[in-house]
Amino acid sequence: MSHYFDARPQAESRPREVFLRVRGIDLSFETDSGMFSPERIDFGSRLLIEAVAEDLLAAGVKTGRLLDLGCGYGPVGIALKRVFPALEPTLADVNERACALARKNAARNGVKGIEVVVSDAFERLPGPYDVVVTNPPVRAGKDVVHAFFQGAWERLVPGGRLYVVLQRKQGAPSAAEWLEARFGSCDAIEKDAGYRVLRSVRKA
Repeated sequence: MSHYFDARPQAESRPREVFLRVRGIDLSFETDSGMFSPERIDFGSRLLIEAVAEDLLAAGVKTGRLLDLGCGYGPVGIALKRVFPALEPTLADVNERACALARKNAARNGVKGIEVVVSDAFERLPGPYDVVVTNPPVRAGKDVVHAFFQGAWERLVPGGRLYVVLQRKQGAPSAAEWLEARFGSCDAIEKDAGYRVLRSVRKA
């Protein structure tokens, strides 16, 4: 069976278009089968975008290197680049089809200066990063999700921020405990419809 976290999904191509409005900015994305949430931008990703944008604005963070890990077709990283034009985003996913679409969607939405990398977790992502955002592939298993967290901790600059969106029923409470133990901090900065956006800051 093919999964969205496979490098080369076998699902037959079925292109479609989805839309997103964030902070008054209208965006559109080409999607396809064989990747996460191809028929709509999922609720968790929408919540992550809004929560991260609000938190970075409140903190006065407008520049720096941002990593969107497990980017899919690119809505999170591309939206944040539109909100914060001075950010330097890298979008990364193990799924080659998703990365190809992320490149197309950056151009489609008039975004320049985005790097898209095919990478199995942090395999090709040396960092460092000021911000890491992820809607992790929970269906790939807890070990993969924790590898995302550990890799972020290793590559974030001192004071760098990790943002994660998870459903409570898919392990948000245990993830928060793991992040608290590793980072020394974990705050739920947004909660809605069973989802939590968690923020951990690497100690300076």
